[in-house]
Amino acid sequence: YVIRAKNREELQKHLTEKKIGTGLHYPLPLHLQKAYANLGYKEGDFPITEKVASEILSLPMYPGLTESQQEYVVQCLKP
Repeated sequence: YVIRAKNREELQKHLTEKKIGTGLHYPLPLHLQKAYANLGYKEGDFPITEKVASEILSLPMYPGLTESQQEYVVQCLKP
């Protein structure tokens, strides 16, 4: 489950300390990845995409995630 957080690195560290795994899907926007270099895009061409890519964080989400585990994640996300 993907969320946006302005303090992504800090939040990811906090969740790791709470034994909650996270992920960064597309930490580098597609237009900046090597596979698409032939298209000629550079940093700054898609500023909104780049901003969002720096803020998104994937939380655990899978069929076996229990309700109590979900609640634990939510509690750890609360300020």
